[in-house]
Amino acid sequence: MALRKIVIRGDEILTKQCKPVTKITDRIRLLCEDMLETMREADGVGLAAPQVGVMKRLFVCRPELEKFDQEYVMINPEIIETEGEQESAEGCLSVPGYIGLLKRPERVKIKAMDLDGEIKEYDFSGFAATCIMHENDHLNGIIYPDIAEEVYTTEQYNEMMAEVVAENEEGEN
Repeated sequence: MALRKIVIRGDEILTKQCKPVTKITDRIRLLCEDMLETMREADGVGLAAPQVGVMKRLFVCRPELEKFDQEYVMINPEIIETEGEQESAEGCLSVPGYIGLLKRPERVKIKAMDLDGEIKEYDFSGFAATCIMHENDHLNGIIYPDIAEEVYTTEQYNEMMAEVVAENEEGEN
């Protein structure tokens, strides 16, 4: 296994549609292992193939914060159902130093192939649904700043959150 270089916003590969995986080969397995290792090393919750320069419809993720060790490989994913809406604050390994505010579904059902070639369905909600939608967007050439309502530097966002906390504390007194 090896760490892969993460592609940064501005590289046109992040704006392109990915091609389906036609067969689970040793190269695909190695790519997925490398992507998992790269995601862990970068302390990310997801990583899509175009973020490491590969135009294949697959991503890896660990979207469930309460089960952070549970990792998924999603090959040729298909969103089959969404429900509700939630506010989302998102960062991205390909957009370092920024946080975007956008609306995402509260719940998402996804169908994807795993590394054994089995098609499985998964149901995610809350933060996990946001993670799935974010990574799936990468496969369609979409990065969150393209669809965000607002984009802030990490410093600006942290200052805003500190103000919210301070206001809430004042309101409690």
